[in-house]
Amino acid sequence: MSKQVKEEKACCSECACEQEVENKEHTCCGGHCHHEEENHECACEEHTERDNKLNDAYNKISELEDKLIRQNADMVNYRKRKEEEVNKMLKFCNEDIVKDILPILDNFERAMAQEKELTEAESKFLDGFKMIYSHLQNVMEKYEVKMIDGNNKPFDPVYHNAILVEKKEGVAPGMVLEVLQKGYLLKDKVIRTAMVRVSE
Repeated sequence: MSKQVKEEKACCSECACEQEVENKEHTCCGGHCHHEEENHECACEEHTERDNKLNDAYNKISELEDKLIRQNADMVNYRKRKEEEVNKMLKFCNEDIVKDILPILDNFERAMAQEKELTEAESKFLDGFKMIYSHLQNVMEKYEVKMIDGNNKPFDPVYHNAILVEKKEGVAPGMVLEVLQKGYLLKDKVIRTAMVRVSE
């Protein structure tokens, strides 16, 4: 090996590396140690500080990416919840006014139930009630309000409210004997359960 190559023996006091290199400069100030050994690590303070800063930056970027992903997921979930709430609100926006109309229907039905006891003149007067009642029913159907079918059906606490219980011969227990007040659905939601008499 020539004298020149031996003199080029690395002498960086900061790197503490003593490898021989051929026709290559040993420079630590440029950010890299130019050695042929692959696993050589430079121990320069400048390099260590730079590596620490890079690691900190990578960690910070990773934290920010995770935070952004979580925020995006939260935003998507929030948007879905709001859409569901709005759709539900629109779907049942008529619920309160329908509930207010139901007692009016009840009163019309009570009046019409007395038809047999009325005089001929009173019966003619009742015909006007029937027309109004029919119109109200059409409005209810338009907004998807349906009566709960209860007579001769098994008692279901979702749709029925049992206020009377009695034994009846030939009828299985838990059957609806009579609907005392009609129940109603608004689309697929029970807005009023039916008051019923149930077999024991």
